[in-house]
Amino acid sequence: MTEQLKQVIATNNAPGAIGPYSQAVRIGDLLFTSGQLGMNPAGEFPATVEEQAEQSLNNVKAILEAAGASMSQVVKTTVFLKDMNDFAQVNAVYSKFFTQPYPARSAVEVARLPKDGLVEIEVIASLK
Repeated sequence: MTEQLKQVIATNNAPGAIGPYSQAVRIGDLLFTSGQLGMNPAGEFPATVEEQAEQSLNNVKAILEAAGASMSQVVKTTVFLKDMNDFAQVNAVYSKFFTQPYPARSAVEVARLPKDGLVEIEVIASLK
């Protein structure tokens, strides 16, 4: 794959990268976002897992919009949880952002997230 095929997507409406990666990369008709923590663009975390899940998905939405896409174009999500006991709360927030047909999804518990976040969500979207 050559660099000419890769288009970096970035927006100030989501937190900037905290390492050597892009907020999102477009390859052809596919958009891959990096994992979005539940912090606002200023780098502040809300207190609860529900608030962090909502902020994470708002960050995803902002990145999609920067690419000219919407949440309805998401085909796959991966949800990383600090505690799988928070699954129901995160699922309730998640259901506000997606409608049928729902994207495919994986959800996993991880030992630790960057900046000690409670949830991180990444997506793949079709830009067709």
